[in-house]
Amino acid sequence: MSWDTSQLPDLHGAVALVTGANSGIGLPTALELARCGAAVRLGCRNPESAGRAADTIRASVPGAQVGVLPLDLASLDSVAALADNWDGPLDLLINNAGVMAPPAWRPTADGFELQFGTNHLGHFALTGRLLPALLAAPAGRVVTVSSLRHRAGTAAVLQGNPRQGYQPHTAYANSKLANLLFGLELQRRAVEHGTALTSTVAHPGVSWTNLMLSPDGMGASPLLRRAGEVFGRLLFQRPEAGALPTLYAATAAAPGSYSGPSGPGELRGRPGPARIHRAGQDRQLAAQLWDLSEELAGVHYRWPA
Repeated sequence: MSWDTSQLPDLHGAVALVTGANSGIGLPTALELARCGAAVRLGCRNPESAGRAADTIRASVPGAQVGVLPLDLASLDSVAALADNWDGPLDLLINNAGVMAPPAWRPTADGFELQFGTNHLGHFALTGRLLPALLAAPAGRVVTVSSLRHRAGTAAVLQGNPRQGYQPHTAYANSKLANLLFGLELQRRAVEHGTALTSTVAHPGVSWTNLMLSPDGMGASPLLRRAGEVFGRLLFQRPEAGALPTLYAATAAAPGSYSGPSGPGELRGRPGPARIHRAGQDRQLAAQLWDLSEELAGVHYRWPA
């Protein structure tokens, strides 16, 4: 039987934080979680856009418990501020926000390449800082959103996408490989330390979202932006369909699993198990990336003794 949103569980009493929930697949993800009764927090960089997204959720789900939290994943200070102000257990963290293929090398507030710093390092730091809240929940769960493009990533991910020789799509692939390596390694370490925390990874296939038009990424090119506006909606699945693997990973997928669309090429279709490229299965690479990320972000995961 194929999985769809009718199989989502009752989430009343659960608290969820979705990064980048103001648009793309993040918004339908947050909407469905609210529809199931979860108290949803939208972690977003743009407060106006996030406020409109919260209003959209409230209009669709009367009585929804939804709030907006300022979060710029390209700033480790912003990540720390959200975590420092977090109160109570966190049942579900969805590391969804991202930037794709800015044409020129750009730094985060802390000097890291924008895609590596935002897509991976910001989420690594956020998860680590919120680890006590996740462990305080009865069965805390983390979903990290990767991409089909992780298959083009290599061990060069450990270089963090340096300025010299910068290639936008190669850097994006490496950041998405980093997401996958992190999510799988998080599950291994959660088990190693005897916790109830679950970590899963998902990818949306190919979906038409603002990620393709954002001025922080591919949309910085006027030509690509115009082409995307014309052809994107015709060729790619809607964000609601792209959100299904994330929702599946958040509620039904096995610990340490990787989920994606089950159609040809994993481009679209109902969610199910997805194929992990060889580099994504490299445990030594995952451990090296973890150590590097702790050093760069200045965040060390504090597991229970």
